[in-house]
Amino acid sequence: MHLTRGVRIQLTIFALVAVIAAAVMSLGYMRLPALLFGVGHYTVTVRLPATGGLYESSNVTYRGVEVGRVTEVRLTDTGIAAALSLRSDVPIPSDLEAEVHSQSAVGEQYVELIPRSGAAPPLKNGDVIPESRASVPPDINQLLDQTNRGLKAIPQNNLRTVVDESSIALSGLGPDLARLVKGSTALAIDARKNLDAITALIDGAKPVLDSQADTSESISTWADSLADVTGQLKTNDDSVRGVLQRAGPAADAGRQLLDRFQPSLPVLLANLVSIGNLALVYHPSLEQLLVLVPTGASWGVALAVPNLNTNLAYKGLWEAFNLNLNLPPPCTTGFLPASQQRSPSMVDAPARPAEDLYCRVPQDSPFNVRGLRNTPCIRKPGKRAPTAKMCNSDEQYVPLNDGYAWKGDPNATYSGQNIPQSRPDVPPSTSWPNPPLPPISAVPYDPATGTYTGPDGRVHTQADLAQPTKEKSWQDMLLPPKNP
Repeated sequence: MHLTRGVRIQLTIFALVAVIAAAVMSLGYMRLPALLFGVGHYTVTVRLPATGGLYESSNVTYRGVEVGRVTEVRLTDTGIAAALSLRSDVPIPSDLEAEVHSQSAVGEQYVELIPRSGAAPPLKNGDVIPESRASVPPDINQLLDQTNRGLKAIPQNNLRTVVDESSIALSGLGPDLARLVKGSTALAIDARKNLDAITALIDGAKPVLDSQADTSESISTWADSLADVTGQLKTNDDSVRGVLQRAGPAADAGRQLLDRFQPSLPVLLANLVSIGNLALVYHPSLEQLLVLVPTGASWGVALAVPNLNTNLAYKGLWEAFNLNLNLPPPCTTGFLPASQQRSPSMVDAPARPAEDLYCRVPQDSPFNVRGLRNTPCIRKPGKRAPTAKMCNSDEQYVPLNDGYAWKGDPNATYSGQNIPQSRPDVPPSTSWPNPPLPPISAVPYDPATGTYTGPDGRVHTQADLAQPTKEKSWQDMLLPPKNP
């Protein structure tokens, strides 16, 4: 049979199209290489207590996406073993559960793989999902049988009444029910399209929900408090409105006040920062002071009560000024040696010595018991030290001597410490222990008038210079002079 050139071209094109269609059908739709040779797939076995209607070529899904098929369902000594052929390009965690579900009302079953942890290693060829992590749906026959028995248990008259009342209740709601069903269907379709995001949302919601469950009491307390606050706001609505209406002018007045304080307020606040830091460190002491001061004040008031309404000479508080001079004597240990001390009459201000000057006797010595050496260390309770550096370190206070070194230099040390010295650039006082006396001069004195001319050239009068002086006691020395 002679074929024309045009017919041959058509037959060739038809053959190519047929071959391409067969290849697409075999590779893309039927996936013959995967079914016949397992190319691009691996096999996992699932052990089930029953088939649950599962059959060969059933779909296998992971997070709602088809990832393989059931290639074999066989009976074992302990139950059912189903072989799953899964795609190699989809990593599936090995820590998962396998559940058999119905995809439609006619009993089209499929296997759904539900991961329990995304950190587990992926499944590999030959893995077995145990029966403890697999489940099948309830038997439909048993379900229908139980439903039928449940319906038979309902009295017919009552069931007829339920049907009649349901008909009356739903009468005329056909469009609304149709709209409800249509909306639910659209919602389900959209949810299936966004299944990955919904799954991630559900997985991420568990920690949030757990925290809400754990803090349910706190949330309930917060809700009650919020209800109280809103109730108070509702009760005091007029006052709240007044506050809101006057808040603007009050804010403007406050701003103007701050503008007036602009030169001094920043300096004050900057100073308060250092005071605040100091108060933060000395918080325990301040708190104790606030506790003791009211008690001490109440004691002072109580001490003024005795003998208040009596005829006694002394009522309430009274004081006796006993001159206990030098009891105890002043502490000189720890200060500059006597040869380097300056006279109080000098008015210059040289640089202070480099060392810290304070009473360096034992802390339990009777000399200067409230001296610097007994300062409590706030950050180390129970420790006393004269300086903040010593307080904050592990160094312990060591005295120079016992305070009774009355012979020689009071800074004579028993501990080997360096005694305080004046700065080398400041010469010691040459007028110790007293300033130099003015030069002595003799002037003529007139006993009759009591006048004399002093070295300054001025005439002075003192009538008792020529009279015999009366011996004075030490008590007279403490009294002011009498006017002649």
